[in-house]
Amino acid sequence: MRKKKQRTYIGGQAVIQGVMMRGKRGMATVVRDDNGELQTEAKRIRSSGKKRKWTRFPFVRGVVSFISSIVLGMRSLLRSSEVAIADDEEQPSKLSKWMAEHWKISVGEVVTTISTVLGVVIAVALFLLLPNYFTALISEAVPAVNTGSIWYYLIEGAFRFVIFVAYILFTLLFRSMRETYEYHGAEHKTINCYEYGDELTVENVKKASRLHDRCGTTFIFIVLVISIFVFALVGWALSLTGLTGINAVDFLINFVVKLACLPIVAGISYELLKLFALTDSVLALPFKAPGYLLQMLTTREPDEKQIECAILAFNKAKELDEDPDAPEKTFATECKLSGLLAMMKQCFAEKDIDGSDAEWIVSLNLKIPRDRLSVERIVTRKECEGILRIFEERLTGRPLWYIYGDTDFYGYTIKVDERVLIPRPETELLVRQAVASLKDGDSVLDLCTGSGAVAIAIACEAAKDKQVSVLATDISEGAVELARENARLNKANVTFQQADLFNGVRGRFNLITANPPYVRSAEMAELPKDVRDFEPHLALDGGVDGLDFYRRIAEKIGRYIVRGGMCILECGEDQAQEIIRIFRTVARCDFAMVVRDFAGVERIVKIGF
Repeated sequence: MRKKKQRTYIGGQAVIQGVMMRGKRGMATVVRDDNGELQTEAKRIRSSGKKRKWTRFPFVRGVVSFISSIVLGMRSLLRSSEVAIADDEEQPSKLSKWMAEHWKISVGEVVTTISTVLGVVIAVALFLLLPNYFTALISEAVPAVNTGSIWYYLIEGAFRFVIFVAYILFTLLFRSMRETYEYHGAEHKTINCYEYGDELTVENVKKASRLHDRCGTTFIFIVLVISIFVFALVGWALSLTGLTGINAVDFLINFVVKLACLPIVAGISYELLKLFALTDSVLALPFKAPGYLLQMLTTREPDEKQIECAILAFNKAKELDEDPDAPEKTFATECKLSGLLAMMKQCFAEKDIDGSDAEWIVSLNLKIPRDRLSVERIVTRKECEGILRIFEERLTGRPLWYIYGDTDFYGYTIKVDERVLIPRPETELLVRQAVASLKDGDSVLDLCTGSGAVAIAIACEAAKDKQVSVLATDISEGAVELARENARLNKANVTFQQADLFNGVRGRFNLITANPPYVRSAEMAELPKDVRDFEPHLALDGGVDGLDFYRRIAEKIGRYIVRGGMCILECGEDQAQEIIRIFRTVARCDFAMVVRDFAGVERIVKIGF
């Protein structure tokens, strides 16, 4: 084996049709599904820095790592099976529907539970009960081999080792297991390639060794050896107590003691594995050689597709460790609606994303009203794929309605993207006040129109019983393009003009509306991530006190509003009274009043001339 230039704490295991890689802060499982496509599930795990100090002590940390590896490994194995052996039916089976309705569980959960229990039972039977039983038979025939002698535990350990090797050889008879061992080889080769200091490409990984110091197979061998000495010591201590002597009692006591001692064995074995993995010295080779020999059975040369799978899993696990903002991913499989929704809300909470977005995603994709999401049902694999596609993009911080490409505003579909702000529900109050003030034949000017939502809603609502003309302006060329597209979509009679507020606008208007930028410049950095990083700052930043645009409107509005006309403006919290003062001082308005939104916030300022 080549000398390693760097070490990594990332380890892994083969799963069904794929590879799981685990780092300190995250784990990634990549599986090739029945369509030949690679699916990735990436989850964060509890950081070692947040664990209690005692869990990091030597030997204790081995027990913690052993238990954690079993739990996470089994979970990855079962999750991979859901992807690799998935049913492509678009509709859930009758059994799935019946179980969801009556037991509130899915078929997958039942299979997972049965598989886990069965796996534990088989492991205990093969590696604890069976060796103990065979050794007890020999003990009956040969008096010298009693439960207090070292021979008893040496023979039992030999049986355990023989059963272990026989089990591996037996699995080689099955094509699916040979394929799993190929993925195991891909996992080792990928980690070795990284530790050699080579770039992780398929060609480089091919050249790497498929044997690795931190392999689970080597760990099991060390466990088998250490268990002989630990069990022998404990058995000798038990024989001194006089509790043994009756065959049935001996068998039961030995079994219980071995279960109790497994954490001790795991802790010692972990420290030895860690110690041997730290050195490439030839002096350590005799201790590593038995593990390498066993790895020759449990690993096989992988093909390029299997290597590709392992590289992707390694890189994703490494990304989760290095980047706290790296997005998580979830397999698209048949699942319960409640479980999927709970998972999405939990992930959103960790990213400070409103949990209602999870409800919107599920509601829109499944075409279920949000108030009906509490009714349990099975989400098919195809449905889950669509939901997770939106969910994972939302985890990046991109606003939900940018992802979908449109949103509902005042009952109208408004297309949105990064060129414009997403219309907020509270802005509908501005439209309601504007429509209520209109008379037949009135003309309307909407400043800072953005997506055109306000102008379009006013034009469409007024057109139901009045004849009005609507002009809308915005300084952004991109915003005006999108606003025109929205007008065509909603068949709204609105004229759009690229302009900085009133510049280039001709004529006077009965109603002037605006939802101008009103965020204070110092508060821009404190905005939620999805607003700060994705929505246009040009439509948000209102200057030092957030009132720059209101002053500019007040300065020129007298030239553009008719006598008896009205100006209706949306504003930020705690800004309404200052805006009224500005218009009274600068624009010499006749009257002003404030309208509160549903949260009781002074949201709309109505100014008369």
